[in-house]
Amino acid sequence: MYRTSYLGRDAVVKTRIPKGYRHPELDLRLRSARTKHESKVMIEARKAGVRTPVIYDIDVKRCDITMEYITGRKMKDILDAEPSRAKELCEMIGRTVAKLHNAGISHGDLTTSNMILMPDGELCIFDLSLGTATADIEDLGVDIHLLQRAFTSAHSGLDDELKALMDSYAEHMKDSKNVIRRVEDIRSRGRYT
Repeated sequence: MYRTSYLGRDAVVKTRIPKGYRHPELDLRLRSARTKHESKVMIEARKAGVRTPVIYDIDVKRCDITMEYITGRKMKDILDAEPSRAKELCEMIGRTVAKLHNAGISHGDLTTSNMILMPDGELCIFDLSLGTATADIEDLGVDIHLLQRAFTSAHSGLDDELKALMDSYAEHMKDSKNVIRRVEDIRSRGRYT
């Protein structure tokens, strides 16, 4: 990933680098498909009202996505540095994830490292490369499970804030009971540990 400009706008280019251990034709097909897939998930998330970087250009031959450069701070850093704001921010995370999930979209790597709080106070979700725009209950459960694990490892001591996040998610997510039940099932299976 590198920073650039696109038609006078600050931009970043995410490039999928060729893997020398794969056959070149297969490698190009895989990287191209993953580039298209990530772009589709980002576009669907934006349609659902979730702030993601605006895509300026997609080059499937070079396996590049040129997108808006997002200014702000990673949510992970803010939660660590400003615990007095943590509850309010966690409620925002819960609402945003619910909006994503209500649209049938999973992130695939949902952590506070993949969220930026922009200067205008809007939460931007990025790096949807492992996500899907046709998520099932397992995908949504995995998202929540990963987010909870991120909190227990990266934000230990923010138990009340995590509860506020989950309460906000439950309030705004249409099928939250089934998702939470699936999270418990995932945890009991020992999967994704």
